[in-house]
This record gives sequence, structure tokens and C-alpha cells, in this order.
Amino acid sequence: MSGLLTLDALKAEMERGTIDTVLVCIVDMQGRLAGKRFHAEAFLEMAEGETHCCNYLLATDLAMATPDGYASTSWQAGYGDYIMKPDLTTLRPVAWLEGTAMVLCDVLDHHHHAPVPHSPREMLKKQIARCAVLGFTPVMATELEFFLFQGTHDEIAQNGFKLKPISTYNEDYSIFQTSKEEPVMRPIRNHLRAMGIPVEGSKGEAEAGQEELNVKYAEALATADHHTLAKHGIKEIAHQQGYAASFLPKWHQDRVGSAAHVHQSLWADGKNAFFDEAAPLGKSRLMDHYMAGLLKYAADYTYFMAPYINSYKRFAKGTFAPTQVVWSVDNRTAAFRLCGEGSKAVRVECRVPGSDMNPYLAQAAMLAAGLKGIEEQLALSAPFSGDAYADDATQHIPRSLTEAREALLASDMLREAMGDEVIAHYARAAEWEIEEFDRVVTDYEIARGLEKA
Repeated sequence: MSGLLTLDALKAEMERGTIDTVLVCIVDMQGRLAGKRFHAEAFLEMAEGETHCCNYLLATDLAMATPDGYASTSWQAGYGDYIMKPDLTTLRPVAWLEGTAMVLCDVLDHHHHAPVPHSPREMLKKQIARCAVLGFTPVMATELEFFLFQGTHDEIAQNGFKLKPISTYNEDYSIFQTSKEEPVMRPIRNHLRAMGIPVEGSKGEAEAGQEELNVKYAEALATADHHTLAKHGIKEIAHQQGYAASFLPKWHQDRVGSAAHVHQSLWADGKNAFFDEAAPLGKSRLMDHYMAGLLKYAADYTYFMAPYINSYKRFAKGTFAPTQVVWSVDNRTAAFRLCGEGSKAVRVECRVPGSDMNPYLAQAAMLAAGLKGIEEQLALSAPFSGDAYADDATQHIPRSLTEAREALLASDMLREAMGDEVIAHYARAAEWEIEEFDRVVTDYEIARGLEKA
């Protein structure tokens, strides 16, 4: 199940007439695919070279607006080009689109061909390189939670965003209800597997219409690629079947939200460096330092795990979303859960990210915090036990995008790891989201105050 293509294999498929189109894509700030479609023959002519895109693609919001305030691109600077450099190790078929393959690109500066520092893929590569200097390879796994709604996104927009989940009751681990959803979920599993994404399985999640897709762990960059392609594929495949897949973290105040938990460990010489058979819980001192870094700097990097106003609606008691920055052993009320205790699979699961996270940014930020914990030889606190929702004495996850942005701007750790330019770029992205939300009159305000105010 490699699912990947070489250039020779692509050429052979083109000559057989089975592939005629190649999607050439970058990953934007929101973790979405952007790019263009090449005829396969034209792609083969440029595959080892480059193509171009407008540099505003890394300075837009969810609605593709072009806010001012970015140093990297502006109307005054004329919105020039970036270079899209195909990473041919990511060339693969797109199983649900006829005659189509795709490739991910790295984003380079048009003038001097250096990587664009605020490109999500480059940000993760930088932290992976820091690990390599220390002799480690970061290994990650992400979980994709999402909702399926009746009707396509276009149909839902036309009916005023009246949302009806695909099911009517909590379907967590339900075989009967998920059997009814197999016309959507079965092609998702099979098509993604066919393009080389190591999908393990899917299940119903803890709400009506909520699904979870599990993908096998891999090295960090591959994991982010897998997550991004899976998220994109889920949306397209659901659309083909007449449904809408949504990764909005909180679509209704009375419903459980959607997460994207991230499992992580560092490996050396092909072995899990977080494992120490002789240590309590089987976790090494290296793991202690790493986890202590995750905890100490949690507020600093929360923005990269929760980048929108809606993201913070998910952090609610009794919903399996964390509220307190604590770690615990196999405890789903904690922000950080130690999994695989006493085994070679010991790892830390971060339960903070919502389903709207960009996996490159989230993984890069967590690696930066974990590596700082190793650098500072931080001591790990004792594990929390009990109900973390009931404990208000510990550090709270930032309660709003405004709080998270302030912590991002104040973070010396992230500035050191990512650079002032990158921090300023994403702080502006957060500021724009806040500005856009603050100027809108919501349905809630009208319903609450039209008569009563």
C-alpha cells in the first residue's frame, strides 16, 4: 500500500491514459490545499523544476480576504509571486477523482529561492531539523474528528445553514449507526488508503453525526501531510455522496465539539526514546523534560492549536475537551494524556487541538515547546488524578483567541524557535479574525435583543 508514484510511473500511467491531470498544491495558513491543475504531460515537463503562485496565498483568511498588516505581502508591494517547488516524494494518485494525481510543494521566495519562513510546511521542517541536530526523529499521529451533515455544503448554504447531522443520536462506537453511514465512510477509508495514507479505521464519535478517522503514526512531516490530505479528501468524498463534512470545532453550543488529538514521541536509532523500561510508567527522563516543556509553554502555542474565535467554544467542561493544563495517565479530562504506559509505545497525547488546527503549525509549536523543555532540563510535575474539570486551581487553557494571541506575542520561546517575522505574521492572522468577528452583528444578538433591549 505505498500509493505513491514515481515520475516514471506517472509517465507510464499517462501513456496508458489512466492519469491526465496533476494537482500541484501548497498548504495554506489554514491547512488547506491551494494550487492549480496541470495536464500530466505539462507537469512532467516541469516536475523537477518549479511553478508559481501569488504570495497572497499565505496571507489570507478563511474567506480568502486579503487583510492589510502583513509584512510579507501587501497591495503596496504589489502581491508578487512565490515559487511552488514540487516535493516529488509526495506524488500520488487521487483515487476519488478520475485520471488525477497530486503533489505537494514547498514554498520558496521568488527572488532568492529561500524557503518562505511562515509557510506551514517550512515551519514544521525547521523544528524537525532542530530535533535532528539532537539525534532525534519526531514521530506523530493525529486523530481527525468531524461531523457529517445532510446535504452538500452548497445546499446547506442555500437553505440558510440549517444543519441536520447524518444521524440523530450519540453514535460513539456504534456499529449499527455507522453501518448506515458506510456509503460515505467506506470510500473515505478506501480512497485515502489507495493514495498511500495509512488509514487504520473509522468509528462513530460521541455526538450525533460525528465521526473519527484514525491514521497510523509516522514521522512528523508525513503525519502532517497525511492529515491534510485526509481532511481534504474527506470533504470531497462526502460531497460526492451528497453530504457535507465539517471540521468546525463547535457547531452548536449544546453539542460536543470536534478535536484533532496529537500523539507524539521522539525516536533515536529506530527506537522510542521516550521509553525507559526501568523508569516509573516506562517513561524516560527525556520524555519528562519534553512533557514539562509542553506544560510550561502551553499558553504560548495555544493559538497554533486553536486559531479561530470558534475554536475556544469547544473548551467546555464535561465534553471531553480539556480546560486545564495538566497531564495525567490515561485520563481524558486532562490536556495531556500519557498513553501506552510501561510499553515501548509510551507517548504523550495532546488533547488541546481542535479539528480546525493546521497540523504543520500545531506539530511545529509542540516540538518547539518540547525541545525547550529538554534544553532547560525541566522537571515534570506529578501526574494529575481525578476530574480535571473540577480543579480550578491549575493553569487554564486560554479562554479566547484574544488571550491566545497575547500569549503568542509574549512568547520568547516561540520567537527563538520560529523567528519574530513568523510570530508577527500569525499574530496578525489572529488579530484579523478578532476584528472580523467583532464587527459582525450575530443572529444571537438579534434574537436576544431585538425586542428586549
